[in-house]
Amino acid sequence: MKDVAALASGNQGQVARVVFLVLRSEYVWLGIGSLLVFFIAYSLVLSWADYSYVQPTSAFAYSTSALLGHFVLGEVVSPLQWAGVTVIALGVFIVGRTSPSSMEKL
Repeated sequence: MKDVAALASGNQGQVARVVFLVLRSEYVWLGIGSLLVFFIAYSLVLSWADYSYVQPTSAFAYSTSALLGHFVLGEVVSPLQWAGVTVIALGVFIVGRTSPSSMEKL
């Protein structure tokens, strides 16, 4: 959105121009494609594992986002945010050590 420019007023002409520029952005389409891949992968994982196992494990993306933001994009990540990354990573580690199915035998 930094490449598209700010919307100065809310008239229909400017809104249409911004929408057109957004839809031409390769980053927007890359994001849509990434979300589609995530949705398909998430659905596949949910077909073989319990939601209570998959959801905490997918929270690993929060840690990955902070690490990539810091090392690839050069963003500043505060110590409190690094503490959050550590808590999430520990949670993923603990959940990863449990069995994928918690269904009781009938």
